[in-house]
Amino acid sequence: MSTAILTGPLPAGSSLEDDLRSLGFDVHTTADAAGAAAALAAVPAAERVALVDARFTGHLHALRLALTDPRFPAGATPGALTAQPEARGALTRAMESVTRPEPAEPVHPAPLPDALATRLEADGIAVHRPELGVLVAAVPEDAEGRAKTQAEVDAVDEEAVRLRSAVKSRDGFFTTFCISPYSRYLARWCARRGLTPNQVTTASLLTALIAAGCAATGTRPGFVAAGVLLIASFVLDCTDGQLARYSLQYSTLGAWLDATFDRAKEYAYYAGLALGAARGGGHDDVWALALGAMVLQTCRHVVDFAFNEANHDATANTSPTAALSDKLDSVGWTVWARRMIVLPIGERWALIAVLTALTTPRTVFYVLLAGCAVAACYTTAGRVLRSLTRKAKRTDRAAQALADLADSGPLAEAVARSLGRTVPGGTYNAPFWALLATASLLAGPLLAGNGGTWRAVLQAGVYACFAGVAVAQQLKGPLDWLVPPIFRAAEYGLVLTLAARSGAPGALPAAFGLVAAVAYHHYDTVYRIRGGTGAPPHWLVRAIGGHEGRVLAVTTAAALWHGRGFTIALTALAVALALAVLSESIRFWVSSGAPAVHDETGEPA
Repeated sequence: MSTAILTGPLPAGSSLEDDLRSLGFDVHTTADAAGAAAALAAVPAAERVALVDARFTGHLHALRLALTDPRFPAGATPGALTAQPEARGALTRAMESVTRPEPAEPVHPAPLPDALATRLEADGIAVHRPELGVLVAAVPEDAEGRAKTQAEVDAVDEEAVRLRSAVKSRDGFFTTFCISPYSRYLARWCARRGLTPNQVTTASLLTALIAAGCAATGTRPGFVAAGVLLIASFVLDCTDGQLARYSLQYSTLGAWLDATFDRAKEYAYYAGLALGAARGGGHDDVWALALGAMVLQTCRHVVDFAFNEANHDATANTSPTAALSDKLDSVGWTVWARRMIVLPIGERWALIAVLTALTTPRTVFYVLLAGCAVAACYTTAGRVLRSLTRKAKRTDRAAQALADLADSGPLAEAVARSLGRTVPGGTYNAPFWALLATASLLAGPLLAGNGGTWRAVLQAGVYACFAGVAVAQQLKGPLDWLVPPIFRAAEYGLVLTLAARSGAPGALPAAFGLVAAVAYHHYDTVYRIRGGTGAPPHWLVRAIGGHEGRVLAVTTAAALWHGRGFTIALTALAVALALAVLSESIRFWVSSGAPAVHDETGEPA
C-alpha cells in the first residue's frame, strides 16, 4: 500500500490526482505544510509515502521514475518526493524541521517536497534523483509558467521515451540491432496485461529447457527446433529486463532469478547437445567438450567479476590503457567490434543456435570453445595491461570482495594463518602463489597421467598449502584480482581432467553436474557481493570445503574408486553440494534482507 499527500490547491484542469492513483497511490490532499505534516503522521510507518506539490507539471513517467522505484529508500524529482519505510523516520524529522524551523532559520522557500529532499540528504539518506533526459518535471509559480511548462510536456512523446529507456544503454550488437527493436514492444505488451518480469524470466527458462530437450533428441528436426527455441528464449530473456525497467517492477526474487537463470539455461543447453550427440547416428561423445565450454565460460565471468570488484571503488585510478580504450570508444565502428569480440550472451547464443540447426554438436562446441578462448584472451590481456599501468589504491572493501571470491576453505585458511605469515609479502605474490598452486595440481594429471593415484592426492595437498599462502595477505596488489579465476580454473580443470582420463562410464556427465553445482555457488557469491550484502555465510563455505577441500575430495575419490565407483562418488558429491548451496541461496534470495540487484551496466554476460 502507498499513500501520496498532495500539498496546496490543485490548479484548474490538473490531472495530477488521477496520475498518482494510476501509479498505485491512495491520494490525500492538504492545504499547506502543516496539513501535510498531520497527514504524514497518520500514514502507517510500514507504508511508502509520497509528497507532491499540487502545482507539479510534468510527465507521468517522471513521477513514476521518482516515486515508484523499489530499489531506493527515497526518491525525488522537482516537486515530488517519496520515502520507503526505512526512510520514514528521517522524513518525519525533516518535516518537523521544515514546518517548525528554528527562530533564526527562515522557512525554506522551495516547494515542500524539494525542501524535504534536501533535509533528507543532510540527514544522510541517499535520495535517488532519476535522470529525466527530455522528460519534464517542474513546479511553475503562476499560470503563465504553467502554460509554458505544459507546452514543453506536450512536445515530448513520453511513451517513446519510456520505451527507449526500457532498453539497456549499453548492450551487444546482436541484442541492440536484432532483438531490442521489437522486444521492447513485447515488454510493453506484457506490462499492459499485468505480467511480471519474474513470469517472463520463468517462461524464458522453460523455453530454454525445452530447447535443450529438443537438442537431446539427436535428430536434425530436433536440432533445428532447439536453435529456434534458444533464440526465442533469449528474446524473452531480454524482455524480462525491459519489462522491469518499463514498469519499474524490481524485486529481490527477480534479482535472484535474473542472476542465475542465464547460466542455468546455457549449461542445460550444453547438456542437451551432449545428450543429442550421444543419441544421434554417430553416437558421438562430446561431454568433455560440453564441460570444457562450461569451465571456460565460468572462468571468463569470474575474470570479469573479480576485476570489477577490485576496481569498484579504487582511488587515483589512472591508466594509459584505459585512456586508449576511451579514445577507441569515440570511433563508432570500434565500439561494436570490441563488444562483439568478447562474445557476449546475444552473439554467443545466436552462434550456438545457428550452428545447432545447421551442423553437429561437436562443431558447435569446437567453434564455441575457439570463440570463447579468443574473447577470454582479449579481455584478460586488456585488464592485465590496465592493472599494470594504472596507479590505484585498492580499498579494504575490494580486498575483502576478492578474498570472498577466492572461496578459501578451512585448509587454506589454516595455512594462511600459519605458513602464510612467514612468507615475505610482495606486489605480485598472490597471483604467483596461485599459479604455482595450479601448476602443482594439474601438472601430474595432465602430463604424467597420475590422476587416479595417491600421488595426485599429495599434489592436491600441496595445492592447498600454496593456495593458503596466496591469500595470506590482503589482496590489494595490481594483479591480485587474478587469484579467484586462477583458483576456478584449477578446481574445474582438475574435475574435467580426472573425469576425462578415468574412462569410467558416466564420469563426465557426473563431473558436469559437479562443476555446475560449484559454479552456481560462485555465481551466487558474486551477486550477493554486488548487492552489498557480502558473501554467503562462512559456515556454508566451510561446510562445502572451499576450493582446496573439494580438490582434495575429488582426487581422493579418484584414488579410492575406479570405474563406476568414481562416477558414483562424483554424483554423490554433486548432489550434496547442490542441496547445500541451493537451499541456502533460496533462503537468502527470498528473505527480506536480499538486495534488488539488477544489471544495468550492459556488461556482456
